[in-house]
Amino acid sequence: MEARAHANMIRIAPRKAQLVVDLIRGKKVGEAIAILRHTPKAASPIVEKLLNSAIANAEHNYSMDVNKLVITQAYVNQGPTMKRFRPRAMGRASRINKRTSHITLVVSEK
Repeated sequence: MEARAHANMIRIAPRKAQLVVDLIRGKKVGEAIAILRHTPKAASPIVEKLLNSAIANAEHNYSMDVNKLVITQAYVNQGPTMKRFRPRAMGRASRINKRTSHITLVVSEK
């Protein structure tokens, strides 16, 4: 039995979110929350909120024991990219890509 939580269209680059998700993959839930609280990255609060959602899903929907939960899968996929333009010298413009992420966490009982 496994419980999932998705966060789609999150306004952070997938490469940056991937660094945080790699830290908690395969860890116990309590340990993962402690790691996320002490990681000074912009994606940490987002992933922590998503992890809390996955824990709540496991507890409420599948009646799993919170103390035995382990993060079995954690991955970040690229979402749609917003394209913006920035004025440059001599009437030119350069494109700025504002990337988004789809983050998925899967927890299950050990």
